[in-house]
Amino acid sequence: MKTPPYLKKGSKIALVAPARKISREEIACAVAWIEKKDFVPVYDDRLFAEYHQLAGDDDFRASVLQQYLDRDDIDAILCVRGGYGTIRIIDKLDFTGFGKHPKWIVGYSDVTVLHAKMQQLGYQSIHGTMAINFEKNTKEALETLYEALTNPSFRPKSRNLLQLNEISPFRSAPVEMTGEIVGGNLSVLYSLLGSDLFPETDGKVLFIEDLDEYLYHIDRMMTALKRAGKLARLKALMVGAFSDMHDNTIPFGMTAKEIIFEKVKDYGYPVIWDYPAGHIDDNRAIVLG
Repeated sequence: MKTPPYLKKGSKIALVAPARKISREEIACAVAWIEKKDFVPVYDDRLFAEYHQLAGDDDFRASVLQQYLDRDDIDAILCVRGGYGTIRIIDKLDFTGFGKHPKWIVGYSDVTVLHAKMQQLGYQSIHGTMAINFEKNTKEALETLYEALTNPSFRPKSRNLLQLNEISPFRSAPVEMTGEIVGGNLSVLYSLLGSDLFPETDGKVLFIEDLDEYLYHIDRMMTALKRAGKLARLKALMVGAFSDMHDNTIPFGMTAKEIIFEKVKDYGYPVIWDYPAGHIDDNRAIVLG
């Protein structure tokens, strides 16, 4: 995978809303952080456009993002929030200019669509926190974002890194390995199944996380990935936060962790549980690709 240029003092970070709308107040902490790190935040009034729940209609959001993708003076694009909407504009975007002036794409959740596009094009990107979250993010979440943007030696680290499932019949055991990480939000990955944007998973470390889903939805999505052959030949599975899960009146009978393990237990590769990334305040950066 190709690596976009790392940021340095004076680098410009564009703030972009590819999905849901946002307010000035909601980006204030992110703007202050960018300036404190000696970077330059770049945005204008278009960032605050509104079209129902979206930050402008599809053509509008695509045109704004397109301009920042094309600009040769922009070093990173920080998506301000997720929600839903990026998949509606991905086919309207032309990445020719990006290829001439590659830059870091930063975000998570709905931004998984852009990460998948980066992997298709052969570029690394950063699964990390977004502008709306900066006020509540942990110190580690923001520190790892800075490291991912500036430090070629940055790698994910966790006390839970590379352990076999503690709820499995196997004994937990630390494992040391290297691998190329792909993936992102499970619901968004599920929406990409069967398209050219679903990332290649064979021999890769697949990262997944999700929020606010019913347990049977998790089972449906993991079963779909398994039936499509996306789980069989992983180097490892990296499981982030599965936050605010829901159940029916008649319980599904398994936790999200148990559902995931059921789908991969026969493959024999390591599973990384509870990695601090996803819809949590301690959303630490991961360089995808």
